[in-house]
Amino acid sequence: MKTVIVIPARHASTRYPGKPLAELTLPDGTRKSLIRMSWEVAMGVRGVAAVHVATDDDRIRAAAEAFGASVVMTSAACENGTARCADALARAKIEADLVVNLQGDAPLTPAWFVEDLIAAMRDDPAAQVATPVLRVDPLTYGHFRDDRAAGRVGGTTAVFDVNQHALYFSKEVLPYIDPAQVPDRDIPVFHHVGVYAYRPAALARYVAWPQGELERREGLEQLRFLENGHTVRCVIVDGRGRVFWELNNPEDIPRIEAALKEL
Repeated sequence: MKTVIVIPARHASTRYPGKPLAELTLPDGTRKSLIRMSWEVAMGVRGVAAVHVATDDDRIRAAAEAFGASVVMTSAACENGTARCADALARAKIEADLVVNLQGDAPLTPAWFVEDLIAAMRDDPAAQVATPVLRVDPLTYGHFRDDRAAGRVGGTTAVFDVNQHALYFSKEVLPYIDPAQVPDRDIPVFHHVGVYAYRPAALARYVAWPQGELERREGLEQLRFLENGHTVRCVIVDGRGRVFWELNNPEDIPRIEAALKEL
């Protein structure tokens, strides 16, 4: 199963313009851009044929090429990362059995999250789209609640059925838990990890569909699959004691830098 990773990166982020080029301070005091850290995660994933950065911005292209990444220039009209992955495949004539979309805002994504996702797709030939989900720990649940209390849109949660097929994704914290009844462990909330695996046919179907109401309101591209009756498999991954968080807002930088010190 030939697998390629595409890292979609745009400069014009609504919540954090220029986010891919934002730099984080590592534990040794050096600094790296978010796009470079994401690329290094992708390069550490086993069993992948190629890794490409897909962007429409010359600043991101120059930065990525400077650290050795393969870059595919895509259309500025791509409305999200999934569409950008599809555009990259078409423009660069990339052939693959499986396409992994590793969104470039999660430098804390361990390589095994992606490897487990690829393995799940390999073991289930009927699955067309899959994405990792991670049960939250108390610290992460606190981050979710703090963001919502401050009016910030932070991470995304996933709700799925007994077959691990997605029922919904939201920027709200779902399911609701009475604050007085939040357990100390095994909190029944799953953090959606911003990685997707698609069969090429699923990508082709996606870009043929118009944006739906739920996708537009939540700002979550994966909802287009659900709105069109397409199954999305949720693959439960193990954080192995590591904290996972994405860089959604400038306030997330110190959170991620603190987590990097614990690796």
